[in-house]
Amino acid sequence: MAKPYLELGKRTRKIPSIASLCSSKLFILLAVFAILFIVLLYIQIITSTFDFTNQWRKALFTRNCINGDQDLEYSSMASKLQESVTFLPLKDLRYASKPLQGHTWFMSSMQDTHEEGQVKYQEYPSKASKGRVLCVKGNDTHDGSWNSYALAWPHALPRNATLMKGITFVSYNHYNYDNIWHGICLPLWVLYHWGELRTSMGPWLSSLMAAAFGEPLNIEKFDGRVSSPAVCFERAVVMRHNEGGMSRERRLQVYDFLRCKARIFCHVSMERRRRDDEIGMTMLMRTGARSFKNQTAVAGIFREACRKVEGCRLTVAYAGELDFCGQVRLMGSTDVLVSPHGAQLTNMFLMDRNSRVMEFFPKGWLKLAGVGQYVYHWIASWSGMNHGGAWRDDTGGDGDVCPFDEDDRRCMSVYKNARIGYDERYFSEWAGKVARGVKLRKAEEQMLEKTTTTSSSCGC
Repeated sequence: MAKPYLELGKRTRKIPSIASLCSSKLFILLAVFAILFIVLLYIQIITSTFDFTNQWRKALFTRNCINGDQDLEYSSMASKLQESVTFLPLKDLRYASKPLQGHTWFMSSMQDTHEEGQVKYQEYPSKASKGRVLCVKGNDTHDGSWNSYALAWPHALPRNATLMKGITFVSYNHYNYDNIWHGICLPLWVLYHWGELRTSMGPWLSSLMAAAFGEPLNIEKFDGRVSSPAVCFERAVVMRHNEGGMSRERRLQVYDFLRCKARIFCHVSMERRRRDDEIGMTMLMRTGARSFKNQTAVAGIFREACRKVEGCRLTVAYAGELDFCGQVRLMGSTDVLVSPHGAQLTNMFLMDRNSRVMEFFPKGWLKLAGVGQYVYHWIASWSGMNHGGAWRDDTGGDGDVCPFDEDDRRCMSVYKNARIGYDERYFSEWAGKVARGVKLRKAEEQMLEKTTTTSSSCGC
């Protein structure tokens, strides 16, 4: 620390006595030692890695050593902290009108941590939680407002609470864990949907997570192993915004990683196909809702268009008839994915980077479906694919007629699951254009000695 400078005028200099000099130096020396002691004590306190519980415990112990009654005082303080733990509803109905905005209606009193380029998350215990751990209570699967959460000091957990050792991943999802798009970015072990406990994922997503982690996920069910009313986690990471906040570069890395792990899991070669001029065009069909009304005719149009481009081979498959590894193998040989809007399109990230996607919609979706209809445009961008556009039926494949004005949102209930018609001329020209574009891209990559796979960069 810089010493203040005092300008001294001319005056008679007095020589201090030895006693006063020693007294002054002794006083300064004692003051320095006192300050040094305080600083060292402060450093010792703040290096306790935010274990605030230990801090007040040490303070009580120090004070009570004088009183000789430290155990009683500590027990009293711990009891008061236990009683002060307040559980709040996991689903805060005050935010029902905007459940996904800001802090969301899940654990609404808590704020997220966001590091640049990474997903938003919460960590317990941490500096933000003042050293407290996360506790949950309730396992209701129908109403999330009946389940609750609280923060508690590690040495003053709620009475009869169970402490789960190790690290636990807690996932909030506004949709569900069966649809492969809704759950794709959530490989976590305690699952909540609208605050309601979920005890499983869909088969496809479960297989993908087993591939990514090397073993099936251990999803906590709170169904007997834990009999206490409250469960606290020694360490917990909470994610409630899916991939929100993650940079595009980081998303590309994540999808590369998942693609690589899925291919290894299913014993699919990650080397490029032997023929660089081969074009794999796959029609991934649906049955029922949002399927083509005349699937035979549509397949015939694409088969003929593909035949006109050298090296193009058409495969027609139904996602519902393929298991996880069957879909991984199929996408590994696909350069152009042709499919109606639906969850099966999530398979696109299993193709090599720069592959093309062709999407089809029933009537009415453009005006009424909202921003969610563009989800596969987003996934294509995130996973390094090229969304080749969408065709929207303006006539209605099923001939369904909405009894209201076409701009009336009630019409969406008519069109949401309607089947899709076709336009032979448009489909033929579009398919040919996309196939020729893929052929040109592959030729350029071959000339530049590039590879279209991600086996060298997925980090497996």
